Amino acid sequence: MKNCILAIESSCDDSSIAIIDKDSFKCLFYKKISQEKEHSHYGGVVPELAARLHSEALPRILQQCKDYFSKLCAIAVTNEPGLSVSLVGGIAMAKSLALSLNLPLIAINHLKGHIYSLFLDKKEEYDLGVLLVSGGHTMVLKVDEKGFLEILAKSNDDSFGESFDKVAKMMNLGYPGGSVIENLAKQAKDRNLCFSVPMLRSKELNFSFSGLKNQTRLELTKHQHLDESIKSEIAYAFEEAACSHIIDKCRKIFTKHHFKKFGVVGGASANLNLRGRLQTLCEEFECELKLAPLEFCADNALMIARAAVSAYERNEFVKIQEDILSPKNKHLERL
Repeated sequence: MKNCILAIESSCDDSSIAIIDKDSFKCLFYKKISQEKEHSHYGGVVPELAARLHSEALPRILQQCKDYFSKLCAIAVTNEPGLSVSLVGGIAMAKSLALSLNLPLIAINHLKGHIYSLFLDKKEEYDLGVLLVSGGHTMVLKVDEKGFLEILAKSNDDSFGESFDKVAKMMNLGYPGGSVIENLAKQAKDRNLCFSVPMLRSKELNFSFSGLKNQTRLELTKHQHLDESIKSEIAYAFEEAACSHIIDKCRKIFTKHHFKKFGVVGGASANLNLRGRLQTLCEEFECELKLAPLEFCADNALMIARAAVSAYERNEFVKIQEDILSPKNKHLERL
């Protein structure tokens, strides 16, 4: 019985393939190869290097999937948004598979995939708010009763995750910076340093992290020698202000939109400080907090496969000869 969907994710620096049973939502295969080690030398993702590593990793993973080929009913792939040179590798593989196996092709917006990380093994839910915090995006979306999406707020500049990466780079802590800054912040002892929370008195709902990033840079210039104690104090002050900024804007959004459910997704949602404070906020507004599993917060093919199940049910297929590569976020109308 052909009831499985194979999905490919290569939007940035993670090569991943997953196979899901579209009827039971059971994950039959999942593998991800991270490029963090290779990019850490440069303090961030190098697009050309990412593309080359995808071309090496994806075929190795696919080799492990051959036993499932006879059970496949569709091929899915991330086509937006992301690094063009990274996306193209996954798209080329997906098109080749769809053509050789004579299967329909599904193109998935990877931001929608992140939302589906809340529903990896079950039916998706509508009528909820979603905070998406990742290395490339920070936004709050509303999913209405019919599954249509509305962006309520987004970042005017850096994303939440990107700001962590850049602060880590300022302190020569390597890449990715999220977990490094979070762990360093926990080591702070005095915790006397305090950065101002961005846009605290502004009624605007959008986020902005560039000013906070500059505050951090200026503080770093005050110290001729950066020992672990100073780094931990700065990391703590930065994380506190960054998380407070998210909470402040979400609080303003909660007063306008009375969500009964609120999901938090994206790689940066693994930050435990942010998760704890969002839990408190949701309890204050009598709202149920939904969290993606920590293992599937960052980019992964299983969330793409899960999103593809819903797309398959709606017959949302693309032609193999169609140019589906899109580095921008153009198709975020509905879940």
